[in-house]
Amino acid sequence: MIFSFIIPVYNRPEEIDELLESLTKQNYNKPFDVLIIEDGSTITCENIIAKYKTKINIIYYLKYNSGPGDSRNFGMKQSKNDYFIILDSDCILPENYLTQVSNSLQNKYVDCFGGPDAMLPSFSKIQKAINFSMTSIITTGGVRGGSEKIQKFQPRSFNMGLSKKAFEASNGFSNIHPGEDPDLSIRLWKLGFETKLIHEAFVYHKRRIDWDKFYTQVNKFGKARPILNKWYPEYKSLAFYLPSIFVLGFFLGVFLLIFTFDWILKIYFAYTVLIFLISSFQNKNIYIGYLSIIAVWKQFFAYGLGFINSFFKINILKQKPEQAFPELFFKV
Repeated sequence: MIFSFIIPVYNRPEEIDELLESLTKQNYNKPFDVLIIEDGSTITCENIIAKYKTKINIIYYLKYNSGPGDSRNFGMKQSKNDYFIILDSDCILPENYLTQVSNSLQNKYVDCFGGPDAMLPSFSKIQKAINFSMTSIITTGGVRGGSEKIQKFQPRSFNMGLSKKAFEASNGFSNIHPGEDPDLSIRLWKLGFETKLIHEAFVYHKRRIDWDKFYTQVNKFGKARPILNKWYPEYKSLAFYLPSIFVLGFFLGVFLLIFTFDWILKIYFAYTVLIFLISSFQNKNIYIGYLSIIAVWKQFFAYGLGFINSFFKINILKQKPEQAFPELFFKV
């Protein structure tokens, strides 16, 4: 196999700089290339690309803005290689990343894989708290942090591999965003392709995000899921409903305080303490433990309220997804 990295970027030249630097340090001893797709940016990364022209085989494309899914498809169409690795621009790779991918695919080949995200010690405290909320076994079930225990693994497009054969059979990503990666995974399953998680192929996911952006991003995740459930009802899972249950349960607990019935809120308090203790221990910092409480509660409420909103519009009002949530669909 010859690998092509497919990396869309939108107004993030500083991110591409760190990612490309990590690609120059790969200990993989075979050739690979890197396709950067500038998705209609007003702040381009051409100057950054120039720094690495002599260090790695890099190809740069500038195109109109059509969203990350269509930009990934564009990059895969340009590549002449037979296996693509799709990354977000805010990722940094450990030096053995590509070696781990290659070894795993030689041991058990699949046409689509995903890898976990991890963090570097240099990440900010908020980044570490958000990483905890997105990857912990007690929040998301660990599906972004390396666990396959909750459901059949759906690779995420921040760290995802796809064969040329699977891309051509599936036509790649659709125009929904977010949600384009589980949508692709399910379509691949229906076409008979296998997916797997490569535990060792992790990336350092350096989310440059504040609390408001984090809430907005996760809220969109919540809105996208009932749409995917509507498209693919056979792949619905109770796990997708848990944040909404969390939100409704909290409001029920507050309401029952009128009747001095407080055991529901006591469960929420115990869970919050558990978040603090586990995150503080893992990060060896009680302030990060405190920030993790904020991150987890924002995550659950953002996703849960987005899910409830979308479920009502899609399943009760019977609205078309593109009309109910035009912000989730790029025009291509």
